[in-house]
Amino acid sequence: MTGTRKHEDKRSDDVLPAPPSDDPVDALIDEALAESFPASDLPAWTLGADPSRGEPSSSHGPPLVKVYGRLGNASAYAIRDFLHRCDVPFEWVPLGSDQAAREQADLGNLRDERLPVCVFPDGSRMEMPTIRQLTERLGWFRNPSRAEYDLAIYGAGPAGLSAALYAGADGLSTVLVERWAIGGQAGSSSKIENYLGFPGGISGTELAERARQQAEKFGVEILLAREGVSAQLQPGRGVGVLEDGTRIVARASICATGVTYRCLGLPDESRLLGAGLYYGAGASEAPLTAGEHVVIVGGGNSAGQAAMHFAPHARRVTMVVRGDSLKSSLSHYLIQRIETTGNIEVLTHTEVTALHGDKTLREVTLRQAATGQERRLPTRWLFVCIGGDPQTQWASAIGMVRDDAGYLVTGSDLLRDGARAPGWPLDREPYFLETNIPGVFAAGDVRHGAVRRCASAVGEGAMAVAFVHRVLDES
Repeated sequence: MTGTRKHEDKRSDDVLPAPPSDDPVDALIDEALAESFPASDLPAWTLGADPSRGEPSSSHGPPLVKVYGRLGNASAYAIRDFLHRCDVPFEWVPLGSDQAAREQADLGNLRDERLPVCVFPDGSRMEMPTIRQLTERLGWFRNPSRAEYDLAIYGAGPAGLSAALYAGADGLSTVLVERWAIGGQAGSSSKIENYLGFPGGISGTELAERARQQAEKFGVEILLAREGVSAQLQPGRGVGVLEDGTRIVARASICATGVTYRCLGLPDESRLLGAGLYYGAGASEAPLTAGEHVVIVGGGNSAGQAAMHFAPHARRVTMVVRGDSLKSSLSHYLIQRIETTGNIEVLTHTEVTALHGDKTLREVTLRQAATGQERRLPTRWLFVCIGGDPQTQWASAIGMVRDDAGYLVTGSDLLRDGARAPGWPLDREPYFLETNIPGVFAAGDVRHGAVRRCASAVGEGAMAVAFVHRVLDES
């Protein structure tokens, strides 16, 4: 990604020394966890500015993009979320019935069907742009520069970014392919407070942006808004095919595609997605919920972080939890904060059973499990944080071993009763993090048995590169 960036950090070489370790695997983990990304200025995006109320657009200089549209528009949400997670300074201008705002942007005669509109500093504008079109306009869209790479990494969450950083630093020709935005699910976290080296916490977006800067400094190519659709993976040579037909050839590969957000499985869910219903913590939307009632489904850390992120803005935040408490799924520090935040309520033994609304979400139905009693709760903001499913639908077609839940099986977990992995062609056993296809590794949440923590994903990305070196040396 090569677009204009603000607040580039001048201390990106500062690292914390890794503690010594006698075990090579432990040493790799320690090195990955001990290397922290340097501090920088606050992100320079702006959300929720409303000219009709006299709100300022930004304290960090002019935005690179102004986005005009209506709340509850799925396309507008996708653009806001993408720009927010890519650390692009932008201003959101909600039109509503404000004719002055429409005239200011020369939108007076534009039909709502052509919204949202993105306006750039040179005066050019794009009506209903796709994410691909935005990446092209911002100068980020690129094609592979090499016919073949040492390493191809799929997925730019913490594991993929870590792998890219260490591979690039080691001099490997490396390409990182991401279907959406840098950071993966961690990129949507409003604040990560239990990541080593950040006592004040750090947003997932900022952490991802710093990692991107480091990876590009070491020559890693990042292909953004590019999704892989198929693969031909063989020992010593893998070919990944992207949705536009681009082929990525590499001597080794790392799958770090993570998980997709799990759905509620309710009628009208797809229709209301982005129009009041959102998957994940919704870090880009918090300022837009001022004075409103926000509902969050889930009892894990992502749900807890979202609740704390929305609480300063929303009138009330309701957490809907299927279990009997937060203690089994939420970090202790988050439980303490939720309990002491006056406008957060936690409804246990409760589920969302129905969604209501025409063009946008208006109400949800809540059911109390013990009594079966149902009630309707008015809300325009429902955020679903109930975990995810691994992005491995492509794996079975190429014979890659998955567990019953779809996660990629690696290393010693491939051995069954002492027997080698099915179809394993080499005399040696699979390396730790290596799949049943030699030279193809899995790291982070997509891997069977992975610890679902940001720091663990960073560690696995670094370790995977160490084993990639062994594979390349063997060939």
